[in-house]
Amino acid sequence: MVEETCTEEEAFQLAEQDDKVSMWPAGKILNVIMNRQGSNVACSNRTMKKKAPVTLGRSLIWFSWKLVISFSVALCILTLIKFHSSSRSDLASASLSRRLRPSPDTFSARPKIAFLFLTRRNLPLDFLWGSFFENGDVANFSIYIHSAPGFVFDESTTRSHFFFGRQLTNSIQVAWGKSSMIAAERLLLEEALEDPANQRFVLLSDSCVPLYNFGYIYSYLMASPRSFVDSFLDGKEGRYNPKMSPTIPKGKWRKGSQWISLIRSHAEVIVDDDIIFPIFGLFCKRRPPVDGSKGNMNIKLQKQHNCIPDEHYVQTLLALNDLEGELEPRTLTYTLWNESNTKMENKGWHPITFNYANAGPRQIKEIKGIDHVYYASESRTEWCRNNSTFVPCFLFARKFSQGAAMRLLSLGIKTRFDS
Repeated sequence: MVEETCTEEEAFQLAEQDDKVSMWPAGKILNVIMNRQGSNVACSNRTMKKKAPVTLGRSLIWFSWKLVISFSVALCILTLIKFHSSSRSDLASASLSRRLRPSPDTFSARPKIAFLFLTRRNLPLDFLWGSFFENGDVANFSIYIHSAPGFVFDESTTRSHFFFGRQLTNSIQVAWGKSSMIAAERLLLEEALEDPANQRFVLLSDSCVPLYNFGYIYSYLMASPRSFVDSFLDGKEGRYNPKMSPTIPKGKWRKGSQWISLIRSHAEVIVDDDIIFPIFGLFCKRRPPVDGSKGNMNIKLQKQHNCIPDEHYVQTLLALNDLEGELEPRTLTYTLWNESNTKMENKGWHPITFNYANAGPRQIKEIKGIDHVYYASESRTEWCRNNSTFVPCFLFARKFSQGAAMRLLSLGIKTRFDS
């Protein structure tokens, strides 16, 4: 019997085929080997004797690697699913913990007003506010201050003991025209909500002054079951960014004064919001001011949406929650705006600062005498009511310099019934 040998070409083909065969399943390899016939039998047999064990070994190794890779991928997917579920659970737990606040029904004392001061650092008008709080019952109010991170109110930084240690420990750096402003407001509300006795929440700047004594302001706020939030349609200024849709439809877009007074349930809505606030952070940003050094680049920059978050956030959020029927749509803080005919697109409107000269008895009396507000964008006149009773529109005013505040203090903070 003549033994067949493999030619060089056949050996090359077999070797090449073996490289491909190594990628086959083991069953296919055996079928191919068993079906070899003719003159290639001996060569195939020799190849099988020499190559098959190697081929089977490669196949088993590759199969093992496939199992390892598949197992690893499956493990990664399971880990991601678990992590995602855990994250959702953590968010749900955090959200639930925010909502599990002390119930207002757990206290028996009189309800309190939480005065929330949003300041740069100190309170320059602390001497006036100190006199204001001296005339009130300490059981009827709380004080919270958002200042620059690390700033402490003590004997060296304030002239009134009412503000000692009243700063938030988790304050953030705030920039005008950015979402950090509304983030700071939310921090103040969140801290104040920890006290179940706080039933009214008044947001004030470091340049605000009270126009009446504590007793009158307390009675005014507690008499109303509504929040005082300046809110109106904003269809002219182009501040609405279409990218906010559909979460924030244009029909719910509102504008108004930052200085608000809230009932407790509305304060909770603002603090518990984890949907609208992130959208404001992404799509409601102040347009850069005109910069002469940028030349034609200003044209492109001025096409951006010019959105001031603190003038839209609370108003829009409450509208989205269908709470506008629970509002007095006006602010309690008077501001005199500089609406001169200068180029407003360059400078913008800014509040006029009251100084000693223009904060006399006549000016204060005029502010106290305002009984209605006209909203041009809606052609609407809002007559100032409190629980269906006509009242003065404003309890506070801004922006007051220290000289103006000293003059106001010398005049005495009187109720509307005083001469």
